[in-house]
Amino acid sequence: MAMKCITALPQRFNENKTKEDPSIFDANLLNQQSNHIPQQFVWPDHEKPSSDVQPLQVPLIDLAGFLSGDPFLVSEATRLVSEASKKHGFFLVTNHGVDETLLSRAHLSMDSFFKAPACEKQKAKRTWGESSGYASSFVGRYSSKLPWKETLSFKFSPEEKCHSQNIKDFVCEKMGDGYEDFGKVYQEYAEAMNILSLKIMELLGMSLGIERRHFRDFFEDSESILRLNYYPQCKQPELALGTGPHCDPTSLTILHQDQVAGLEVFVDNKWQSIPPNPQSVVVNIGDTFMALTNGIYKSCLHRAVVNSERDRKTFAFFLCPKGDKIVKPPEELVRQMSGEREYPDFTWSMFLEFTQKHYRSDMNTLEEFSNWFKNRKSF
Repeated sequence: MAMKCITALPQRFNENKTKEDPSIFDANLLNQQSNHIPQQFVWPDHEKPSSDVQPLQVPLIDLAGFLSGDPFLVSEATRLVSEASKKHGFFLVTNHGVDETLLSRAHLSMDSFFKAPACEKQKAKRTWGESSGYASSFVGRYSSKLPWKETLSFKFSPEEKCHSQNIKDFVCEKMGDGYEDFGKVYQEYAEAMNILSLKIMELLGMSLGIERRHFRDFFEDSESILRLNYYPQCKQPELALGTGPHCDPTSLTILHQDQVAGLEVFVDNKWQSIPPNPQSVVVNIGDTFMALTNGIYKSCLHRAVVNSERDRKTFAFFLCPKGDKIVKPPEELVRQMSGEREYPDFTWSMFLEFTQKHYRSDMNTLEEFSNWFKNRKSF
């Protein structure tokens, strides 16, 4: 069901407020206060996490093997990706070429931000309707089904395209020069993820039977998002969710998990987990790429659960096309669907605005957007 457009900005942070300020999510304080977590963090019974969740069988793709050009390895990689993407859109990528030292630095740097006092984190507070900045749960934006998490998000475009280091610049502008090294780490991480995402786009193109560089070229001038997710311990994890059930509205997500489990995917009418694998990243298809394939590849419902013993940290890189690019499938893929189009032409900027200002992402986001977009055009 579509959400009403929010017309009021969240309450502005005031450093003089007490620690009990209800507009700020403080997991430590909430865990200490009473026997129960606040009602706005309690999810409905049909969405509460289950204690009996089995691992999802997801293929492990050898990216280096695919890039080697070896006919057998290329054939195997494209077959596995095609099968997974038509069913649920999730697969693991190993031998991805991302430097292990960079991954380690990125994980270590997260603590320096999320363990800081609330007034320090609020310097980077995310403005309503914007993609970049810090958010403590969705306090101030929604009043129910709040996620048990904090996030720090950055807009990212390749440096050679935007002629600036936009993540590093954002961090220094909001947090001060003392965070320059922090910003540099995530600038480097986003650049590495962007390179990786374009290689995966070559693999996806071949797996669909179209020209290898078709999707790579489409995303060369991308306007993507890097998000740091911090899921604190929760004393009642059976009532809460770190991230509610949703499909990613973006094109492709590359997720790096720490060693704490939490990712679950809804497949075959049940929730199944994707346990952490330190040698791989989790890749999943988003709504925008589903539209680019005319619905052949699927964007699947997923969520994040929390626990009472350990904090969990992840990095999610959301590959997105340039805002004014027309999202339209190649004719070869339309013909595979008997010549019928599943979704209207749209731009990423339109879809992003819809998810930021009009609709809280869930399993129906692309369908609701398509209806909203068609109705808007009819006036």
